[in-house]
Amino acid sequence: MIDLHTHTNESDGSCTPLELVDRALAIGLQALAISDHDTFLGYDQALEPARAYGLDLVCGIELSVRMNRDKRRTVHVLAYFLRSAPTAEFRGWVGELLASRRERNLKLVAKLQSMGVAIELSEVERFGRTLTGRPHFARVLIQKGYAADYDDAFRRYFGETGPAFVERHGPEISEAAAQVAAAGGLAVLAHPIRLGIRDASAEEALIRDLRDAGLGGIEVYHSDHSPDDVRRYAEIAKKYGLAVTGGSDFHGDAKPDIALGTGRNGNLDIPKSVLDVLRQ
Repeated sequence: MIDLHTHTNESDGSCTPLELVDRALAIGLQALAISDHDTFLGYDQALEPARAYGLDLVCGIELSVRMNRDKRRTVHVLAYFLRSAPTAEFRGWVGELLASRRERNLKLVAKLQSMGVAIELSEVERFGRTLTGRPHFARVLIQKGYAADYDDAFRRYFGETGPAFVERHGPEISEAAAQVAAAGGLAVLAHPIRLGIRDASAEEALIRDLRDAGLGGIEVYHSDHSPDDVRRYAEIAKKYGLAVTGGSDFHGDAKPDIALGTGRNGNLDIPKSVLDVLRQ
């Protein structure tokens, strides 16, 4: 069993990189990918401990990108570096994404303050550090009594329909795919069910467009995918020559219903052969 989609506390997860490695070893994972949002800090910290304990650690990252045609639509892309570490140039490009994220956070603080919320970016960054995001804002709002839980914080404040929502600049899909390819990586569409397209033919057409824009794979196995979803995405992958990946999208306490390796209610059991084929 493997898990190619996990997050540490260097992005929006709750486990430290070492804790995540320990959990992976405890449940007998054969391979683990750390795919934090817009940062390699979690992977970098976990690399030596994973090597020491014989865990196959895969270098990954999750990027928020915009569609080339409809720039209001955001999709998540997983980038995997299966042969060598990401280049210094790619890491520099990711650093630019982090700067954009912090600019968005400053605007979000200003909007919340205008709504009467007593909050400073410094107190949110104590949780999120380099990669502070909306889940960390939610955590502060919950602690201060402004929100009952994460869902309430997003719904009332900074979800996409909330009054404090701030759009974050992100690269277009073609730019992100080109950057990943130039760095020797594989760009994969994450959790395609979250595209939110109910019509199967329209969903397939969009995935085909993403392939044409440079994506080389699709996350067939995910905690949000039903057995029917898995079959559908596997067929699309085969039809369009896309690589198949899979992972739980584990976040620890931030998403307590999702277990490392086994997903939601045990709906995942991803074989090592998935990673073997990717590497081939």
